[in-house]
Amino acid sequence: MLDTAPVNITDLETLARQLEASGHYRLLRRFTGNTLFTDHDPDTLKHGVYLDVETTGKDPLRDEIIELAMVPFSYDADGRLCAVGTPFVQLREPSMPISEEITQITGITNAMVAGKSIDPATVAAFIEPAVIIAAHNAQFDRRFTERFCQAFQHKGWACSMSQVDWKEEEFEGTKLSYLASQCGFFFDGHRAENDCLAGLEILSRTLSTGKTALAHMLETARKPSWRIWAERSPFEFKDRLKARGYRWNGEEGPAPKAWYVDIDEDKRDAELDYLQKEIYGGEVHLATRRITAFERFSDRA
Repeated sequence: MLDTAPVNITDLETLARQLEASGHYRLLRRFTGNTLFTDHDPDTLKHGVYLDVETTGKDPLRDEIIELAMVPFSYDADGRLCAVGTPFVQLREPSMPISEEITQITGITNAMVAGKSIDPATVAAFIEPAVIIAAHNAQFDRRFTERFCQAFQHKGWACSMSQVDWKEEEFEGTKLSYLASQCGFFFDGHRAENDCLAGLEILSRTLSTGKTALAHMLETARKPSWRIWAERSPFEFKDRLKARGYRWNGEEGPAPKAWYVDIDEDKRDAELDYLQKEIYGGEVHLATRRITAFERFSDRA
């Protein structure tokens, strides 16, 4: 006969710890709330917003936001997560119907967004106190949100995917669900609010350096970098540039169609010297631009 007795969470947690202590099992716990650092002076905290968007596709010039989630958070001078506020979560009806493929990925249907809208002025007011906007793959989220609300253009941005050296920390991937599993928990993904809360929980974890992932992300975000465009580089050296970390820009727009790379500020001169000697075979003027958190991940960079 099926046992319908209520589940005792305390007993299950005791069993889980016994299984883990055996060394034969590794368990994942469902995410139930963020881990916060409580020993802090509230008057010294800084404020940020962690956001995620669900969209009708990957092209910010053509596709649209259908869900926006923003979670306000506070952190101390050591980059420890101290508070998580009430999320802002709204749906938006796009100008074209949501495809079945996007519905399968996000769980968002045309019926769910029918008649729904998001007010850019309300969004601007929500992010106004934030000194940093964070996202997991900010390269994607910033391009969509800046087109929707200009207030995002005036904020510094950080990326929990690319601005923490997960490989150095022996993580084999950077997908949000994978990072969560390596941190010992799982969550219901592919909805913007859940992704934001999970992202903040990952950032709250302490890494091998003794600092949190949030501290590492913020430290990287604060550092200026340089974008170098290897315009008119010889075609036969394209594989060499790609192996060195250069990416190809083939899109129409103000940026040149060329190979480019983002370099730390202290490595700029050495990279220009490499290009002149090893790629161009002599001195050449190359387009460069200093990039800070206020332009990084944006089409404006």
